[in-house]
Amino acid sequence: MVAGSGGSGRCDDPSADVFAMAADSFALLASSTRLHMVWALAQGESDVSGLAARVGGALPAVSQHLTKLKLAGLVRSRREGRRQVYYVDDPDVVTVVRLMVGQLTERAEQAGAPVRRLRGTVA
Repeated sequence: MVAGSGGSGRCDDPSADVFAMAADSFALLASSTRLHMVWALAQGESDVSGLAARVGGALPAVSQHLTKLKLAGLVRSRREGRRQVYYVDDPDVVTVVRLMVGQLTERAEQAGAPVRRLRGTVA
């Protein structure tokens, strides 16, 4: 829990465990493929084959990435008949990913650099 320290405007630092958990989550998102997958799942749920097609990855690799993201609690899944459907149900994860990708897209556009848009972004 973050607590204020009087009128100085400073807050107590979170515990080392909290920083370690955050670093682990950011490490998982440091893979451009996994980040793209979380971005895609933030737009809507998908099964592994749909996600593989969207991010341009091979099914076994996408499945392994999903397992890592699921174990870390960044994505969830549910069974729909014979399909496993994946989704992000943590609004904070969605916010962080959308903020980072959105800011970088905007900066690249302002700099005049060509931007290859991820599917699902708004022009």
